[in-house]
Amino acid sequence: MPFAQVIVLAIVQGLTEFLPISSTAHLYLSSWLLGWTPEALDFDISLHMGTLLAVLIYFLPDWIQIVGQGFAFRIGHDDRLQHNQMLLWLLALGSIPVGIAGLAFTKQAEGPWRNPYVMGTMLVVIGIVMWIADRGGNEVRDLGSVNFSDSIVVGLSQMLSIVPGTSRSGITISAGLFRHFTRETAARFSFLLSTPAIAAAAGKALYDMHKQHGLLGILNPTFIVGVAVSTATGWAVITWFLHYLRRGSLRPFVYYRVIFGIIVFALAIIRRPAG
Repeated sequence: MPFAQVIVLAIVQGLTEFLPISSTAHLYLSSWLLGWTPEALDFDISLHMGTLLAVLIYFLPDWIQIVGQGFAFRIGHDDRLQHNQMLLWLLALGSIPVGIAGLAFTKQAEGPWRNPYVMGTMLVVIGIVMWIADRGGNEVRDLGSVNFSDSIVVGLSQMLSIVPGTSRSGITISAGLFRHFTRETAARFSFLLSTPAIAAAAGKALYDMHKQHGLLGILNPTFIVGVAVSTATGWAVITWFLHYLRRGSLRPFVYYRVIFGIIVFALAIIRRPAG
């Protein structure tokens, strides 16, 4: 794969994985419109590894405290996390639904659902859901108040993320807002909850590569550049987005999704994607 393609798609992945605008739709449509062949398995692994490293690096102090508290160790000094000793197990519980959905619908998500009509529909529909959530939430709760019901509701919402065009962060942040989290809290819980799912996706991709060709073949410049660029871009996006949500709303992302979804429909009608 040419380095220019690697860099472009790695930047697209890093930008769109954590913003509520759907990384799958942007990667697919970027390759389609630019006439690039679908990403190879080793490049898919590099993108997953990059976004996993980005979220792990950014939230490493949080994860150390969350895991420590989950096993009754007093680690870390974040007051919000100290008020929720069960957060590790709530995150584990919330990760179960998307795991089940992934096992049940992987073939559909990677096959017939990966088309511009499905993506355009989900971009618009979830954009409307985000608009309703952004306007209707009371925005008073932080991570210290996350409970069993929150974990179930947000976890169930994450199941929709396997449908291309949905956006994992978009649907889970919306669910958090419906549970009256602050915008920043909804995003932080969304990113923490996404970590096991992203890790599972990376693990599955590594396993598939091991079955096909072994893992040594992926240690090449293309792989390293893809991981590095998507990690750096993803970390920067998480940093900016959480800072933005302390005062900003989801409205710009709602407008973007709806307009982008309409454009996707128009392009699908004008220029049918190659089979």
